[in-house]
Amino acid sequence: MSPEQFIAQKLPLQPLSLWPEIVLHQANAHSGLTAWLEAYGHPAAPYWAYAWAGGAALALHLKAHPELVAGKTVLDLGSGSGLVGIAAAKLGAAAVFALDPDPLAQVATTLNAEANGVALTLVPTLLHTDIVVAGDVFYDEDSAAAVLPLLQALAQTGTQVLIGDPYRSTRPSDAMREIARYSVPDMGAKSPVPSGIFALIEPL
Repeated sequence: MSPEQFIAQKLPLQPLSLWPEIVLHQANAHSGLTAWLEAYGHPAAPYWAYAWAGGAALALHLKAHPELVAGKTVLDLGSGSGLVGIAAAKLGAAAVFALDPDPLAQVATTLNAEANGVALTLVPTLLHTDIVVAGDVFYDEDSAAAVLPLLQALAQTGTQVLIGDPYRSTRPSDAMREIARYSVPDMGAKSPVPSGIFALIEPL
């Protein structure tokens, strides 16, 4: 079964409790996701198969402040399911680009965008946009070490950078300042968890 077929058939579209007008293909206990990934030979963790707290908080923040993206170009860095990019598109972004190195995330982003009636353009590398949104990109030390310099380089060109993260210990807190906080559902959590919205602090 191809990735397109598996996601469409085994990961049902589910509305987000925090924004029911957005639907995502999400795994559940009956999806058989782990077995399919093993058979497909894809070792990367399926971050694209769930709505994670950092992205959910970013989507809510954009909904509360649509002027951040309305009429602007947006890059969803580490797009995963495409949730944040979809939110930006629904709020009137001029163009939304999605960047994720996982080819399965690219498939999920495309299918989720189609399900929500919006257009997201997949891109293979960083590009200049008015604003960059990055949800759940500091999930371990390696990812934090790789992503932070990219975000700082973008910020130094004048691009606004917003980060959503549920206060992971691997978040580079010294490089960020909190600008908002939301309580949102997270994959695997029985109740909502706090998640912050952060802006980068310019390096000295």
